[in-house]
Amino acid sequence: MFGFLKSLDVSKTHSVTDAVWFYITGLIMMIGFTTVLGYILGQIGMVEKVGSFFDGGHTYTLLGTGFVLLLSSMILTGRKLTGDLFSILLVGVAVYLAFTTSLILGLVPVALLTTLHGHKE
Repeated sequence: MFGFLKSLDVSKTHSVTDAVWFYITGLIMMIGFTTVLGYILGQIGMVEKVGSFFDGGHTYTLLGTGFVLLLSSMILTGRKLTGDLFSILLVGVAVYLAFTTSLILGLVPVALLTTLHGHKE
């Protein structure tokens, strides 16, 4: 039923085509996650203005940046890349781009992160 979720496997090394599908699937999941959570937070009165995906500092941007950070950290720990400086810098760039420019651009370094090979023990 949810076969498209196989492209979100964080422990598998992706090719460039798989990384594009990872980006598209992650973008769809992020939009759904932030929309539902933003609506719920607005209904219970925790936030007043939700904003949009392209505004910096609003609720959508904060929730989406958290999603980018969560997805990136799952990739780093799933592949044992927490000691790799380049991977950690890619996560930092992804979070920075997601918060300051747009969430759509913030997922690009995360998709690039899926093409790196993990450490084997």
